[in-house]
Amino acid sequence: MSKLTIAQLDLAKRRVFVRADLNAPLDHGRVTDDTRLRAVVPTIQYALKAGASVVLASHLGRPKGKVAPEFSLRPIAERLESLLDQHVELAPDCVGAATLERARALGPGQVLLLENLRFHAEEEANDDGFARSLAALAECYVNDAFAAAHRAHASIAAITKHLQPAAAGLLMQQELAALGRILESPDKPLVAILGGAKVSDKLTLVEHLLDRVDALLIGGGMAFTFLSSLGHAVGRSLVEPDHLETARRTLDAARRRGVALVLPVDAVVADGVDSAQGRAVGIREIPAGQMGLDIGPRTVERFTKALTGARTIVWNGPMGVFERPPFAAGTLALARAVAGSPAFTVIGGGDTVAAVTQAGVAEQIGYISTAGGAFLEFLEGRTLPGVEALTDAA
Repeated sequence: MSKLTIAQLDLAKRRVFVRADLNAPLDHGRVTDDTRLRAVVPTIQYALKAGASVVLASHLGRPKGKVAPEFSLRPIAERLESLLDQHVELAPDCVGAATLERARALGPGQVLLLENLRFHAEEEANDDGFARSLAALAECYVNDAFAAAHRAHASIAAITKHLQPAAAGLLMQQELAALGRILESPDKPLVAILGGAKVSDKLTLVEHLLDRVDALLIGGGMAFTFLSSLGHAVGRSLVEPDHLETARRTLDAARRRGVALVLPVDAVVADGVDSAQGRAVGIREIPAGQMGLDIGPRTVERFTKALTGARTIVWNGPMGVFERPPFAAGTLALARAVAGSPAFTVIGGGDTVAAVTQAGVAEQIGYISTAGGAFLEFLEGRTLPGVEALTDAA
């Protein structure tokens, strides 16, 4: 998708509204993971070096349209000061006379961080009046929040009606290039790996990918709905009965298209997620009172073999309850297999990113998306409001 980029803007002596995703986890007023903050730093620095002043905006948490001190962006401002090595002023609000005055007083090279956009219900309602007030703070618009691009919110969609041009930031560019490469012109063979708990969360994605991939590996809780649809007894493993017929149709569709849809052949089972340990059994041997909580070693071998020869790999969703040590081995082993592949590798989703980080192989992944929901919706072929709202490149 060809969109105007920040590199095509004349930023000298202009105030640029940068919509970022600074929704970082906090603990007692301190940022515990600054990954998303670091991701937007290059765009901020680019604008500042070009002679612009930056009006920076983001949401944080779910304050439900009301001011909630625990969701203030003050800790974000403090961490950004360290990352940018300069003062970052926090506005008293994201709109209003005082905020407008501070924005207009900015000089080249200065940064003003607006207070939490979601302190106003109008943000999530994509309210035009609220968007107009945000637009008044700057002279051009840059969206670097791909992780929120699937939301039709005022600072993402409606604002572009009042603030032009609207360009993609450096992070947005990277996301669109990496994911667009998968959908539009992937190096083949293309292998997709899907995990996570529920089939229902990824049905549209599975259907969309079947027309594009050469192989689809399915693990995690969602695999048990597919296995159950084939007649396997899977004990107390997570199964969505309403989607058994859909799973059967998906398997048939994969066969018709010549797509290798690869399912687990063994699983690590236990009484529940709080069990101190699990044991690997074949898929046909899952005890009636136990549940599958990770893929087993034979499945790891099977999935790893399926990656051989791949030139593009995309992965979303863990293979089990990897945050529990007894059920982490399968996901971590697969992370190492993906990282060790010579293919162009792309991963997305918080749990998957956490898994490759935990496995110590994050630096070996070709591209790590900052997004979860937007990552999935883009791969499903949906139009993302935050992308659609950007100005088309000439």
